[in-house]
Amino acid sequence: MSSPWFFVTLLTLIAIVSPTPLAEARAFFVFGDSLVDNGNNNYLATTARADSPPYGIDYPTHRPTGRFSNGLNLPDIISEQIGSEPTLPYLSPDLRGRKLLIGANFASAGVGILNDTGVQFVNIIRMFRQFEYFQEYQRRVTKIVGQQQAQRLVNQALVLITLGGNDFVNNYFLVPFSARSRQFSLPDFCRYLISEYRKILLKLHELGGRRVLVTTTGPLGCVPAELAMRSRNGECVPDVQRAAAIFNPLLVQLIQQLNSQLGSTVFISANAFSMNMDFITNPQRFGFVTSKVACCGQGPYNGLGLCTRLSNLCPNRDVYAFWDNFHPSERANRLIVQQFMIGSTQYMNPINLSTIIAMDSRT
Repeated sequence: MSSPWFFVTLLTLIAIVSPTPLAEARAFFVFGDSLVDNGNNNYLATTARADSPPYGIDYPTHRPTGRFSNGLNLPDIISEQIGSEPTLPYLSPDLRGRKLLIGANFASAGVGILNDTGVQFVNIIRMFRQFEYFQEYQRRVTKIVGQQQAQRLVNQALVLITLGGNDFVNNYFLVPFSARSRQFSLPDFCRYLISEYRKILLKLHELGGRRVLVTTTGPLGCVPAELAMRSRNGECVPDVQRAAAIFNPLLVQLIQQLNSQLGSTVFISANAFSMNMDFITNPQRFGFVTSKVACCGQGPYNGLGLCTRLSNLCPNRDVYAFWDNFHPSERANRLIVQQFMIGSTQYMNPINLSTIIAMDSRT
């Protein structure tokens, strides 16, 4: 039997070979945290920034862009795959005129599902504000193409939202006996997050989102930051892994309930946990020399502090699964997006992105 990794239906092949005609007319919107922020935080007075070298060392300009990556991040690679230009950060002064019709990235490093997540970063674009910007964006587009066309652009767009990780690593587990950990047991906290995420996803639908990729959290206990702070000998941190193990199935369940309630496949779950665990568990199979040590950082596993000019820096980013203490390398992001595109239902539920593109091109 074919491996799910290589199993590609005829429908998928058609979509991969010819995504461009549809993509030309399809906008792309991005919401969430540092995994998908492509520079909004550069325009804010916040400590959650990736605007200094060696961030961006492998970006086409070889300069930092605000992406928490050595090069391209998830939205960039998705744009590449669907034959579109990369979206600009919403706060960028370059996002105007024709560029608005490509879409926009509203994500902000440090944010979570909850408003009290990331308070230590001070000035970040929390989810309610990302949605206010989205409404402002729609008003700006309406002035260019009219209300009917603007609504069609939003309804036909692809949307990506990535949230949840910060609610654990930068809130619940941030310090021993955090306010949220005193308030909730871990299972109760996960249920509370899901109840709040439900409101966010319904709001996104209310604002016009009709094809929304929702990522689960990655393996939070396996990132170099957690290994450096909590691991004894390099094994993934059980408590933090347990958070992902409780939260992610609840999120998939929520997505199924919302689709049933709305009577349409609006939300698609992207199993970022499994996508990452594939190369964390067996890095050599994917051409990585390590999935424990970050390319850029300091301390054990290069997992402590920010990636700066003074950090240890690996010479070949392609053989490291993690770029910094929390974020995958560009090459790891490419493996993740490959699963977005052609992954089986183990990774993309109920359908993958290539199937969405093929289906939508016929309607």
